[in-house]
Amino acid sequence: MRIAVEGILMRTKEPAPIVYVVDDDPDVLKAIERLLESVGLEYATFPSPRQFLERYDRDAAGCLVLDLQLPGLSGLELQGMLEEQASQLPIIFLTGRGDIAASVRAMKQGASDFLTKPVDDALLMATIRDALARDQSLRAARVERERIAKRLATLTERERQVLEHIVAGRLNKEIAAELGTAEKTIKFHRANLMRKMDVRVVADLVKLAERAGVGSTSKT
Repeated sequence: MRIAVEGILMRTKEPAPIVYVVDDDPDVLKAIERLLESVGLEYATFPSPRQFLERYDRDAAGCLVLDLQLPGLSGLELQGMLEEQASQLPIIFLTGRGDIAASVRAMKQGASDFLTKPVDDALLMATIRDALARDQSLRAARVERERIAKRLATLTERERQVLEHIVAGRLNKEIAAELGTAEKTIKFHRANLMRKMDVRVVADLVKLAERAGVGSTSKT
């Protein structure tokens, strides 16, 4: 298990999601540590956002349990900093006050949940597991987008143009007329791009292209 020792992560060989906890109340940190330990989840605890920013592993899977009211850098400010870093780490906010305005702002900025202290252990664990599942889903989607992007990068400029027209629903003869070439040439490009994209049917090709944001036609 990965155990937090004064905010330092002790790593095991097998990667596992980490539950990061940031709270300036040592009693809260200790209570959450005991809870996470009891269910076998790896964790790292920090008494301040600054220490968290210095120590957390940006590539590790996990989620963040974050106190809203913190001295110096607030929980909302830390959320904003992570957003600026393009972090998709799911955040669960904890607060001792029922601050509705802050909770609305946090959720609009992408927080996974907002819980009021003292929080029930079962509720906190259910929320953490939901956040970890969300993180896993986001990471899988990012890997898929990167995989598609690598395949798209192998296409020639003409193949990319043909792809855009295919996604727009045009037939080979329509694409040929649009690009000013022969239909058999379009068929050749179409076969090549399907091979490079590693798909066998047009429906799958269109799905991959749409996931990568390919959808607008280009004219030459």
